[in-house]
Amino acid sequence: MRIAVIGLGLIGGSVLRAIAAAGRDTYGYDADPATRAMARTAAGQARPAHRWQISASAGEAVAEAELVVLAVPWPAIAGVVDELANCGYTGLITDVTSVKGPVRDVIVDRWRSSGIALTGFVGGHPMAGRETSGFAASDPKLFRGAAWALCLEPDETRLADWLEVAVLATSLGARVVPTTAAEHDRAVAAISHVPHVLAAALMRVAADNPLALSLGAGSFHDGTRVAASPAELSAAMCGANSAAVTASLAAIADELDAAADGLHSGDPIAALRKWFAPATAARRAWPPPPSLPAELPANPDVLARLGRAGGWITDIAPDRRTVTAVRPAE
Repeated sequence: MRIAVIGLGLIGGSVLRAIAAAGRDTYGYDADPATRAMARTAAGQARPAHRWQISASAGEAVAEAELVVLAVPWPAIAGVVDELANCGYTGLITDVTSVKGPVRDVIVDRWRSSGIALTGFVGGHPMAGRETSGFAASDPKLFRGAAWALCLEPDETRLADWLEVAVLATSLGARVVPTTAAEHDRAVAAISHVPHVLAAALMRVAADNPLALSLGAGSFHDGTRVAASPAELSAAMCGANSAAVTASLAAIADELDAAADGLHSGDPIAALRKWFAPATAARRAWPPPPSLPAELPANPDVLARLGRAGGWITDIAPDRRTVTAVRPAE
């Protein structure tokens, strides 16, 4: 299968490198000429030579592709999708954007209005970001052991398409988590998007306090790490998922109010001990130990239940009838 990767930043560049390292041919394109030049140089310097080519345009990259991986930031998605539709691409599309509902809406709308029969779309999100960005930060090992959410929409996503993208993700070392766009966006608001907001808030509060910054150690370092992410990327990620992020922030605000109430109580230490205890227990139990691998039928209902239970897929049978699945041990 010929694969094209459009967008060669941290995630797209890592996808390109990982596919090539797995021995598969792939084609890449980025709108930035400097990024394209860097990727061409990297391909020539790799030993053994990596099997990727950098195209001069998105249309050239996807000319004979059967699968396209969209790895551009959310604000650029609509323009790239229009470009692919205009050049007549009809193959399978997946993406690596951190919000799924809006991307799905753009894909459906653009292809419906173009009149072109798209083979299929499978929304995806590898949970493997870093605070660094760009092709220079890309790493073919980035996805090893990482969760890779793949959207299986009821009565919409073709199972064969979903399994095709799942095969790609597992071949790069990822563990595939079945979900839907709506479920994904609610989940990542809590564990990915809001942490960016909280990290930025912590950094904003401490930024003008030289003494605090000189004393900052492990908890401050870990708690503010993602505040170093490019502001435009964090803003696009949170803004595109505004409803779910707003709801999650409201829940966080309620928790902070409860902590403040404890501080103002007659016995703040006892009150805070009670407030901290559930979080301490939950964090020490996370991540839960995995179960032994089990073979499950590649059935949409089975896959949906697996994802909702916190499980994932590590392999797909060659005949695509079964998957190797793991879930949290009970």
